[in-house]
Amino acid sequence: MEHTVTFTHDDKQVAVTVPTNTLLADAAQVAGIELSQPCGGQGRCGRCAVQVTTGQVRRRSTLRLSDADIADGYALACQTVVEGDVSVFVPPQEKIERRLTTDRVVGEVTVPADYDYQTAQTVRRVHLTLTPPSMDDQTDDWSRLQIALRLQRRYEKVDISLPLLQRIGNILREGNWEVTAVLQTVAWEDGQSARLIDLRPKHEDEYAPLWGIAVDIGTTTVSLWLVDLISGKVHAQVAEYNGQIARGEDVISRIMYASKTAAGGQEMRQRVLDSINSLLETACKRVKLEGGKVTPDQVVKVTIAGNSTMMHLLLGIPANSIRLSPFVTAVNHVPLLTGREMGLKVNPEAVVDCLPGVASYVGADITAGVLSSGLDTMDNVTLFLDVGTNGETVLGNQDWLVTCACSAGPAFEGAGVVNGMRATTGAIEEVWINSDTLEPTCRVIGGGKPKGICGSGLISLLSEAFITGIIDKGGNVNLDAPSPRVREGAHGGEYVVAWGKETESGEDIVITRVDIDNLLRAKAAIYAGFTVLADTVGIPLETVDKVLVGGSFGKYINVEKAVQIGLLPDMDWSRFEFLGNTSVKGAYFALLDRHKRERITEIAKRMTYIELSADNSFYEAFTSALFLPHTDLQKFPSVQAALEKK
Repeated sequence: MEHTVTFTHDDKQVAVTVPTNTLLADAAQVAGIELSQPCGGQGRCGRCAVQVTTGQVRRRSTLRLSDADIADGYALACQTVVEGDVSVFVPPQEKIERRLTTDRVVGEVTVPADYDYQTAQTVRRVHLTLTPPSMDDQTDDWSRLQIALRLQRRYEKVDISLPLLQRIGNILREGNWEVTAVLQTVAWEDGQSARLIDLRPKHEDEYAPLWGIAVDIGTTTVSLWLVDLISGKVHAQVAEYNGQIARGEDVISRIMYASKTAAGGQEMRQRVLDSINSLLETACKRVKLEGGKVTPDQVVKVTIAGNSTMMHLLLGIPANSIRLSPFVTAVNHVPLLTGREMGLKVNPEAVVDCLPGVASYVGADITAGVLSSGLDTMDNVTLFLDVGTNGETVLGNQDWLVTCACSAGPAFEGAGVVNGMRATTGAIEEVWINSDTLEPTCRVIGGGKPKGICGSGLISLLSEAFITGIIDKGGNVNLDAPSPRVREGAHGGEYVVAWGKETESGEDIVITRVDIDNLLRAKAAIYAGFTVLADTVGIPLETVDKVLVGGSFGKYINVEKAVQIGLLPDMDWSRFEFLGNTSVKGAYFALLDRHKRERITEIAKRMTYIELSADNSFYEAFTSALFLPHTDLQKFPSVQAALEKK
């Protein structure tokens, strides 16, 4: 049977007709109403709760709903089906956009000193002057173009797509047989071969920018660099939350959402494409050139890094096998694609290079990160950590590389924390708490009133709260602490970092017991990952020469505070190096230099992947690390000394 579902949202009413047993979440999507489903529609988070005011529904699950909630008509939209005509009130939805106000805190990127466009770049701009056809020379347009490329640039074989082939006759005549060809060189041995990307009806300035983009698809954040392929210069850097986050804050939730229906998979693909395309438009608008503005369709080359799940969802490839034993990807080495095939708003013929991954939970973001960090060229044993949602780790040197991954969750990237945000203007990035008064002092990025707390601020706050006794080693808030900032909140004990009168929103900024639990799980997963990896190959952590820390907030971490909460191993601070977003930087190197791109493939082949889920020692290490800093204080002598001093 068909039923009418009437939604009331933002003081507007929208009615749709759906069959019996349709989920309220699906009906809302038909109505064009965005419902937050951070757990991927599994009914675990309770964030898609709506109120059924009239009509008949059936609740498959009431998790996180009290008896009073149910009596008032509340239901989880992802777990409730329609059984008659119903009216539904949709409460205001949390908008993750509020946590990302600007991305202009990235640094200047230095063009590699050895970059030479003529020898390193696969994309070429070639000026051609063709002899016009005549009654004596009736060579067809495509053959004429191929002959000119062979004579002037020794391209023995050139491929072309049908849409571009349909246009070349008009372009040649519009340019009066003087044109600029843009080609992707695909082979150098036994005579060069190439694919025609674009044909332009004039001779362009040889040194005018030729545009490419490097993209990192993070589980939480998508980053994009707009690059001139001629000079190697990065002209714009932009970042935004991955649009998929509304359907799952971790990769497993997203895989499950995408696997429910074909429409779910297509939605997840479109969400990340929309994120990339939006960032590209923003990046183009930021570039000011004397010769005019940059438009997305001028981009002729794209390199993309991301973990294996993000890559599968981007390509519309079913990812369910990633989460099911034996945890195998559909593809680790994706063939070259075009902008048209990908659905990107770049030149339709642009070459799109999805960088290679290693395994289900170690993807192209890590191979790109190893390249940009230089780990694969180092003499001494080095530990590389990507402190992000998936907590990937690589241990090794120029002779060997082993890797693993663990699900850390998005807490350190601002998601899953009540007042979390990225490291942008208005974020609290450092906290000090007076041990006598328990009053905090905060440093805010950009100055001014705080809007929330970023990853480095959360690490600092957790450390200070532990050292001053506001929380114990299990993360429990000491409600007997002599301060009005320590109080009972809606989610248990909490500590007020900034009173409402001090913040931009006018509301208190707090850290709750739930936030603390999320942070403890994240740090425990990361610590357990690299300790188990080191134990597996028989390398004591204290013998590791250097620890390289990647991740979008890596360069802002206070080492002392990170050690005090048990996120990083307790060793001399000089052995730590913080690199920032190594994934997008690796994608940038691959965009510029074919030799470095080949090196990424070699890195992927060299890595030995260790599946932690098959090892009971990981669970034991994770459980032991769920405390501040650890159940075994002897692993953290500097923290033990600080506690004894207090």
